[in-house]
Amino acid sequence: MVKINYFFEKTTPFKHALPTKKWILNCLYKEGWGAGNINFIFCSDSYLQKINKQYLGKTTLTDVISFELPPPGFKQVPENPLVFGDVFISIDRIKENHKRYKTIFAKELKRVMIHGVLHLIGFNDKSSEEKLLMRQKENTYIDLK
Repeated sequence: MVKINYFFEKTTPFKHALPTKKWILNCLYKEGWGAGNINFIFCSDSYLQKINKQYLGKTTLTDVISFELPPPGFKQVPENPLVFGDVFISIDRIKENHKRYKTIFAKELKRVMIHGVLHLIGFNDKSSEEKLLMRQKENTYIDLK
């Protein structure tokens, strides 16, 4: 059963509408993947910075961190791959980026969400070539319905 969940560090969700789960599924489908279970955790800079330090050994601010989390004993089927994982997103970074780059908040949110999902399915952004490919995919999927 496909599960895409939204969680919030604070009890009150932010005021903006979240992209639909159908949008995420459509993005995955275009990449040849299905969703097993993806949790989006929306949090503050300080919360995500703690995660960054604890699990990745970094002290810098970031907008998104993804952790692939397949269930115990899960065996991937190449013909029908499924993604499982947690995507932590700093709402503080989204707000700052949307102001700094003069983007629409909803588009910046979608960009960061799909960025996290792309990491879950194996895309990286360490080299300039990887960054370019990642940005191209983000731009493609931001406007996907």
